[in-house]
Amino acid sequence: MGNIQNMSRRSFVKNVGLASGGLILACNTSLFSNEKQSVDFTEFTPNLFVQLNSDGSLILTASRSEMGNGVRTSLTSIIADEMDADWTRVSVKQAVGDAKYGDQNTDGSRSVRTLYEPMRKMGAMARAMLITAAAKTWQVPEGECTAQNHFIVHSSGKKLGFGDLVEIAKTLEVPTKITYKNPNEFKYIGKHLKSVDVKEYANGSATFGLDKRLPNMKFVAIARCPVTFGTVKSFDKTAAMKIRGVEAVIEIPRIEKPFGPLGGVAVIATNTWAAFKGKAALKIEWDYGKNEAYDSEKYMNQITENVHKPAKVGKEIGDVTEAFKVAAKTIESTYQLPHLAHTPMEVPNATAWVQGDTCEVWAPTQDPQTARKEVVDYLGTTEDKVTLNVTFLGGGFGRKSKPDFIVEAVMVSKAINAPVQVVWTRKDDIAHGYYHTVSSQYMKASLDDQGNVTGWLHRFAMPSILSTFSPGTDYADGWEMSSASNLPFDIKNFKVEVGRAPAHVRIGWIRSVINIPHGFSVNVFADELAFAANKDPLEFRMNLIGADRIEETKDPVKYNTARLKNVLKIAAKNANWGKQLPEGHAYGLAVQYSFYSYVASVVEVSMVDNKVKVHNIYTAIDCGTVINRDTVKAQIEGAAIFGMSLTFYGKITAKNGAIEQHSFNDYKMIRMNEIPTVHVEIVESTENPSGVGEPGVPVIAPAIINAIFKLTGKRYYNLPLSDYGIV
Repeated sequence: MGNIQNMSRRSFVKNVGLASGGLILACNTSLFSNEKQSVDFTEFTPNLFVQLNSDGSLILTASRSEMGNGVRTSLTSIIADEMDADWTRVSVKQAVGDAKYGDQNTDGSRSVRTLYEPMRKMGAMARAMLITAAAKTWQVPEGECTAQNHFIVHSSGKKLGFGDLVEIAKTLEVPTKITYKNPNEFKYIGKHLKSVDVKEYANGSATFGLDKRLPNMKFVAIARCPVTFGTVKSFDKTAAMKIRGVEAVIEIPRIEKPFGPLGGVAVIATNTWAAFKGKAALKIEWDYGKNEAYDSEKYMNQITENVHKPAKVGKEIGDVTEAFKVAAKTIESTYQLPHLAHTPMEVPNATAWVQGDTCEVWAPTQDPQTARKEVVDYLGTTEDKVTLNVTFLGGGFGRKSKPDFIVEAVMVSKAINAPVQVVWTRKDDIAHGYYHTVSSQYMKASLDDQGNVTGWLHRFAMPSILSTFSPGTDYADGWEMSSASNLPFDIKNFKVEVGRAPAHVRIGWIRSVINIPHGFSVNVFADELAFAANKDPLEFRMNLIGADRIEETKDPVKYNTARLKNVLKIAAKNANWGKQLPEGHAYGLAVQYSFYSYVASVVEVSMVDNKVKVHNIYTAIDCGTVINRDTVKAQIEGAAIFGMSLTFYGKITAKNGAIEQHSFNDYKMIRMNEIPTVHVEIVESTENPSGVGEPGVPVIAPAIINAIFKLTGKRYYNLPLSDYGIV
């Protein structure tokens, strides 16, 4: 054991508090399952996340949302490890949306990063109380007792099961001294651990949002204006009401808030199919509003013009103008990336039942607290009257952290005084989402006569996420700016500028967010510079990163260039960079620091009949202390596939204000026959845990582009590659 920390009861509660406040030391949540729990045992609930029963069963609470990210397993295994519990005796409760759990937003690859220490405290506190209970039972010093696989064991060899200690443990005060395990004693953390939910996934019993059913529940489909922020002028429901199963048609207004519903016409029916058919039969006259003029092609030309002229300065070091003036060579390029949609496998959906001033919701949400607040605000009630139950999510990627679809269900339930389930179609999902920003980026750099980079200018224009929260925001800022500014390269003359880019659709974060466009432009441009300098891309990148150092950023965590270079070395080593590849094959590489993690990928591609084929992806990730190795590997493999989909096919366009893509036939995903072998190496580290779900995405597209250039001599500056007919 190690890391003994003394604290008062008050300071304990304060120290384990999360971003939105302290944790209440109680446990009152519901399982995903509808089955009622047995009450034939005595419970020991030392804190909000632990419930130990007298039969030895251990119920641990997960406060973040499960969407294939393994978070229910990872967070609870931290508690179980510190308790030295038997994993086979563990089951998991899902927390409802409530501020007492701290920040529950499962976004930004923050779950393990922010909850690792608090979850260790939850487990260590429970273990300490069980040890105290055993010591009292045996009348021995606590120092002679240890926890071992669901037992408290005395130095003499006698032992008591966790369940046998519940009666005494529940009478004890929260300890003032907490002892943490030494990492070399971990039995779950850093190991391969099977998901607690795998059985339910396999047998189909896992409850996703669409699986929820209530007595007398109605099903709802909503027709929304094709143009973002457009409204209903009038509608004719005659044909819709003739559809068998359709019971009512009502108008719901737009709520002008960042996560407010777009409004439209809701069809209420006895089943989903009838609701969809009724929606299709509606005759609606729309007021398209000012966004009817939005044309994504013209808009791209506009923001590209903006990056080809001086713009608003975000960061400046040295004098890039002078560096360009005296350079042996200058290189400049422009990169264009389109809007992207999230398209999780499970479309947005929510079940709501408003009864008077109370409401209960069941939904696949990444951010239950924000959803709860939006419901409270709409109903004009108080938080204690609203229960937000979190189901499993069939994917999220950031879309399901925006609760507009949840508020829609509440609006309709209140209007018809019945429980309802709102279900979006795939077309609804793609045509009415929160889109990843479109971008244009201009890069210029100077080289001296040894091929060293002496100056770097990065000028970009993109509608900001801030525009969703503050309409009229025309310039990217905040994280969008810091992502370009905190570049881990050793360059003496450096400048970042941002051009004007007003938003015409709802802008939202998608998996890896701003690192997608900036990771693309920076990594492809670095490859261009290596070619111009007549240097190997790996050697050039290592020199560009420069000496080992800790770089200051605006974030509380500083990035370490030694760790960045290390993942690049590992990925290159695993790919055997520099080896002779089969004829018609080539390697490309990229490296990125994002979400406090370091990731590098080497991608092997070929061109057959002018079609790109990705054969292997070698990725190395340094994410600090690893909780579940299986989860990290799965997330990096998933990120590779996600990144390939964006590279090959990802593109959302608008004409006359309306989104032109509607389903997977025109917003394609990578298919099984296109998936390469993904090799993952996880760097051993004792640093604090960092992000995993998102950092693997941004390196994929630039590595593929760089490999294609190596193979063909042709550089692609815009995505997706399907625009060029080579996939």
